[in-house]
Amino acid sequence: MPRSRHEIDLTTLSAQQLAAGRPKGHQLREILEDLAQTKGPGGLMPSERVIAEHFAVSRTTVRQEIERMVSDGLLFRRHGHGTLVAERRAAHLDLLTSFTKDMQARGMVPGSVPLSVATEPASPRLAGRLQVPPEAPVLRLVRLRTADGVPMAVERTDLPVVRFPGIEDLDWTDRSLFETLRERWSVHPATSDAHIASVLPDAEQADRLAIGADQPCLLIDGVTRDTTGAVIEWSRSLFRGDRYEVLAHVRR
Repeated sequence: MPRSRHEIDLTTLSAQQLAAGRPKGHQLREILEDLAQTKGPGGLMPSERVIAEHFAVSRTTVRQEIERMVSDGLLFRRHGHGTLVAERRAAHLDLLTSFTKDMQARGMVPGSVPLSVATEPASPRLAGRLQVPPEAPVLRLVRLRTADGVPMAVERTDLPVVRFPGIEDLDWTDRSLFETLRERWSVHPATSDAHIASVLPDAEQADRLAIGADQPCLLIDGVTRDTTGAVIEWSRSLFRGDRYEVLAHVRR
């Protein structure tokens, strides 16, 4: 008899079984995480009913753990298909590391598609952020960032033109901003003050990122300074919450 698409393959499960004395939900989560890792991205998970019957636990317990894994970005549901293993999210370790270097370090091919490149006078608010006089020329660069061809983020960056003469003439297709600043102007990012919030994308952002309008995203709004404390850029970037996370190292 052919195996159902939701039947558990015992050879892919951890040898660990539910034991007395430990919360069943915690043990079940560990086993399901092992199974998800074995199946890999896009792999189909067993149904709640099959899991509940196999491990002799309630479907409520199974559903709770599945929902937690969905919320944590480990699994996702697809109507008509079931519960599948999500793509592993890229963890950005350092806001001073360029997107290009960060993706390369993870074995992914970074990409950059310019959406708009324009020079405009700085508003009073933007002038304050960049520490330049009001009306000073500012380059506004909006790019779609990709990894292995998959949309990851929409980045908007504002830079003072007076500090980086000729920057408005560069082609930003698949070009790293931080690497360009180092190579052409010997400017090295040293500190970053950033605000990170969970937001929903608008219709245009959702379309560019190839996600639904109900998919939470990470909004990272920050100012980057060089080794002298001078402002390099102000950036406002929207990252896909299902493909991206921020890992912070804190030291006292």
